Amino acid sequence: MIKTHQLTTPSFLVDLEKFEQNIKETAELCQSNGKKLCPMVKTHKSVEIAAIQQAHGAASFLAGTLDEAEQLVEHGFQEIVLAYPVAAAENITRVIGLAKKAHVMISFDGFEAALQMQNRLAAEKLRMDYLVIIDCGLRRFGVRPEKVLELARALSKLSALNFKGIATHPGHVYGVSCLSEIAKVAQEEISALETAKNLLSQAGFAVEIVATGSTPTLPFAAQNNTVTTLRPGNYIFYDGIQIALGVVPHDRCSLTVLATVIANPSENLFIIDAGSKCFGLDKGAHSAALLQGYGMIKNHPELMVEGLSEEVGKIKATKATDLKVGDKIEVIPNHACAAANMTSFLVGHRNGVIERIIKIDARGGSALNGALKE
Repeated sequence: MIKTHQLTTPSFLVDLEKFEQNIKETAELCQSNGKKLCPMVKTHKSVEIAAIQQAHGAASFLAGTLDEAEQLVEHGFQEIVLAYPVAAAENITRVIGLAKKAHVMISFDGFEAALQMQNRLAAEKLRMDYLVIIDCGLRRFGVRPEKVLELARALSKLSALNFKGIATHPGHVYGVSCLSEIAKVAQEEISALETAKNLLSQAGFAVEIVATGSTPTLPFAAQNNTVTTLRPGNYIFYDGIQIALGVVPHDRCSLTVLATVIANPSENLFIIDAGSKCFGLDKGAHSAALLQGYGMIKNHPELMVEGLSEEVGKIKATKATDLKVGDKIEVIPNHACAAANMTSFLVGHRNGVIERIIKIDARGGSALNGALKE
């Protein structure tokens, strides 16, 4: 029986009780509201975790990269949605390969990428289902809902592509500062989808899928009658961003980085053996202004991750502390999705006793592809 405190550091830990609770609760939220669950794989990039999600009712998986999609299909997953448009012949070739092995749905927000896909599909005598991406406020991918008909009509002329519905991502929720602002973003998210669906339906388009997903707005979207599919990602781990937004308390975060205090150069300064290559330097992709420091240290409210070098971190003591050189601490990353991408495996434990090793096998560059594979 090996315990987490016996591990060398840094190590990436997953508290299996919290992890399983997070997965179960979100699955039950979807089921009780009659929604299909399509988890975003980029959070964990793990075939093993996807299998756990599938066992808890996930109907399909949302892939942020072709690497993720290929790993899932290679391991027998049959329902994949590509979150973003794909362009360029080499990338389209990979999509075609996926479409020959599984039901893969693609997403578009413009005609150019769709036309490239259409030409290749027609040459291969294949058809693919697709979703139109709606911009609900993030200003990244997507058409504004009031302009969806123009794009939908243009895409409807492409015979190798079959319209299935619409999707959005309210990523700008990570720039808010309180729960009431989360509710406001959720209303923008839902309003955009309702507007787009109504316009399409009135024009004769069959909108079978209305998909959306972000962990903070999930409870709001789950209760909306227009939404058919929920696509959260971070919910399996949660992180410092979710804590800062008030989505969950500290004790719901399942992913931590175990680190050792290796130096105490001054009274209130400690150095740990984990840095930006464990935690990442970002404070959330879409700006979480509430965050202080680069992680939250469990059971030590008097400590803050003040700064990061590549392989070490600076810990500041804001009050008296009993921390000393040789102690091990667990740090909740600000952004679990970025942190999980920094390792090849997670150490799953239950009450500090190691139970399983979880491979992170769908990261970028985790397998040869395209011209390199050939």
